[in-house]
Amino acid sequence: MTRLLIIGPPGAGKGTQAARISDRLGIAAISTGDIFRSNVKNLTPLGVEAKKYIDAGNFVPDEVTNNMVRSRLKEDDVTGGFLLDGYPRTTAQVEELDDILASGNQKLDAVLLLTADDEELVSRLLKRAEIEGRADDNEEVIRHRLELYKQQTADVVARYEERGIVTRVNGLGDIDEVTERVMQALKDHS
Repeated sequence: MTRLLIIGPPGAGKGTQAARISDRLGIAAISTGDIFRSNVKNLTPLGVEAKKYIDAGNFVPDEVTNNMVRSRLKEDDVTGGFLLDGYPRTTAQVEELDDILASGNQKLDAVLLLTADDEELVSRLLKRAEIEGRADDNEEVIRHRLELYKQQTADVVARYEERGIVTRVNGLGDIDEVTERVMQALKDHS
């Protein structure tokens, strides 16, 4: 299994686990946040377009996001597989990813769904906000982000559950323990 997607609520440790999984499996970890930053920094045509929306405080339209992901998935380092983090976020993006992969006779092998208790996540994120000096990350904002996550990803997760490729992994606990749970879940899934 080499074409993976990781989904989870804010504070569940997706970024940390994505880096560890990609190291273990020798595949590229692809974060849409990183794709955006790279395109904007390098002033690519897609980056220039995305920056207009970002600077105005708006969401980057699916068309621009899809094109960035399509372009990233054509790079050499993904021929051996990849782990996507942050995309797809909508059912329209699920369909687009299906099309992108189908053009290369590929499909997703598994979707890792990191799960975590809301109260634990709120506690984690408040602690992180304190450490990193994020004054705008208060409990109300964090709880709102968790609700948005649930609303936005419910349909995406449902689509992949219909295909039988979702693997749920408890994202709470020691980082090493979570990594081992993820690796075991992938082994069991295959």
